[in-house]
Amino acid sequence: MATRPVFLSTTSGSAFIRIVHVDFVWFPGMTRSRKQMSIVSLHEAAKASAPGSRLLEVSSASENALGEKLSAFNLTFHARSQTREITVESAFQSAKVFENGGPYPDLTAARPLDAKRDPRLQNSGRLVAFRFSGQDWPLTPLTAFYDWIYVNALHRRSELAEAVLDYDAFSDISFNPEKSVNCQAGSVALYVSLKRRDLLQEALTSPDNYFKVISGADGKGVRNEDSMPAQLL
Repeated sequence: MATRPVFLSTTSGSAFIRIVHVDFVWFPGMTRSRKQMSIVSLHEAAKASAPGSRLLEVSSASENALGEKLSAFNLTFHARSQTREITVESAFQSAKVFENGGPYPDLTAARPLDAKRDPRLQNSGRLVAFRFSGQDWPLTPLTAFYDWIYVNALHRRSELAEAVLDYDAFSDISFNPEKSVNCQAGSVALYVSLKRRDLLQEALTSPDNYFKVISGADGKGVRNEDSMPAQLL
């Protein structure tokens, strides 16, 4: 057995995202087929915790082509500071600032997995901030910077942004909240919530407005993992 969160978008209330932790039968293995077996198991179990929800797996292992395209390893955007399309994952990793180094903008040109595994990210000391396109970002709320990059990238892919509105619950089979903080499925849920609440345009106007919008949810951020240690980012 395993437990994974399912992120539900909301249209009202104090939080933009409701998180349901689901117990399900886990199928060990790193192959795509084994991951998809676990996804099916998770979604079947999630029906009891979130009845009536339209559920989408957001990852490279998703059986749904939309969910696969929404993976941070596949979703690309054109940042103002870049001359080419970059993935959300590479952008996020490139922006990390540590006590003894960073950010490492060359990682925007790296393949997402290579960027994530770059040894400098492990050997530069404690994570202290993010810096991207000339903008500095604090570590709190913990998911704010990752969500900002993801929501902006998704908004620029109009066909994906429109299609994702057919869903209201999102999972990522590889995301383990005991080991990580940021989750692409949570970012999609945030996008859908902002769109349905007519707050998306305001949030995308500037980082300052974005912070104002998400802080209005519960005064801390949009998810309940704000107590997670920053080294997990």
